[in-house]
Amino acid sequence: MDKKQALSFENTEIAFKHSSNADLKRAYWLFKIININFLVKIGPPLTNFAVKIGLPVKGLIKATIFKHFCGGETIRECEKTIKTLEAGGVGTILDYSIEGEDDEHVFDDTRDEIMRTIKRAVKDKAIPITVFKVTGVGRFALLEKLDAVQPLTNTEKQEWQKLQDRVLTICEKAHSAGVPVMIDAEETWIQDTIDLLALNMMRKFNKQKAIVYNTYQLYRHDKLESLMYDNEDAVKEKFILGVKLVRGAYMEKERDRAQEKGYLSPIQPTKEATDKDFDLALDYCTDHIKSIAFVAGTHNEESCKLLTELLDRKKIDHKNPHVYFAQLLGMSDNLSFNLADADYNVAKYVPYGPIKAVLPYLFRRAQENTAIAGQMSRELGLIAKEMKRRKL
Repeated sequence: MDKKQALSFENTEIAFKHSSNADLKRAYWLFKIININFLVKIGPPLTNFAVKIGLPVKGLIKATIFKHFCGGETIRECEKTIKTLEAGGVGTILDYSIEGEDDEHVFDDTRDEIMRTIKRAVKDKAIPITVFKVTGVGRFALLEKLDAVQPLTNTEKQEWQKLQDRVLTICEKAHSAGVPVMIDAEETWIQDTIDLLALNMMRKFNKQKAIVYNTYQLYRHDKLESLMYDNEDAVKEKFILGVKLVRGAYMEKERDRAQEKGYLSPIQPTKEATDKDFDLALDYCTDHIKSIAFVAGTHNEESCKLLTELLDRKKIDHKNPHVYFAQLLGMSDNLSFNLADADYNVAKYVPYGPIKAVLPYLFRRAQENTAIAGQMSRELGLIAKEMKRRKL
């Protein structure tokens, strides 16, 4: 049997094996445009205005930024992406990317759609994990009130019960289907309520296997400590702690709010402090691999490399079901496909949903990318390298 070549994040042949020449060229120009801060700033308001007044921009969005970062508008439209990723050994995390709604009917519809993603994942190794956001199934302002420990009106109490019921229904479905489900992290001023919900679901459904995962944003200076406390509770109460580790997604918003309201920012003082805590969390999770199942959601090459070294050093099998790497569709293919090629568990977040509803997600991706120093030039450099290799 041929010995596999050593893991390298520079191997563009493996990274872009799934991409046609046309895909590569489209990605190259897309990242070129995203690299222009000015366009990323004026793009969202212009696009929203165009969609609102009915200008025919949806086709353009669908053929460009949507095609690159999303699987489709429905689960069925995602099938091609699921198969492409599977061919490269990478799993799919179907992510129904509806957010910021306020309507009870929409919350019920979103719950039903998340149930459909779980149903689609049953007995299919191509979809190893599913995901949802609590604000997809309940009102942000209600969660805000709960976090601030403000009394609820009778109507709000009923609304809160409905939100809890939706979360319970999703987790029950995941448990009976044997399909893990991750609960995404959100803003700090609603996160305590989400954490409590997630831990209660783990107590109920994570006795034999990690079904429910909560997300720990390590750009918060308190999250490494809360991960450790939660693991102590899990060991004591005999359930498996499901953990998704990320650096974080709401930095500017968090800092602005802290300044505006005059409290200490929950965000780490420096990127180095975030990186340090993220890597310490990887070390802690691998030290407690029996009681913790975790997904390392990262586009950071150093953290990915560190996790591969920790697994080897601690003699943890690359295919241990308690360890997953995860990246977003359309980004860091050099990490995802090279890790999968080296026999690690890897999955990509594949967002989907109606174009209009997914626009906030797409704009956030573009803005995040320009905010991450070097991320765009790294993506562009790798694409250019592969285009050169293919003589395009």
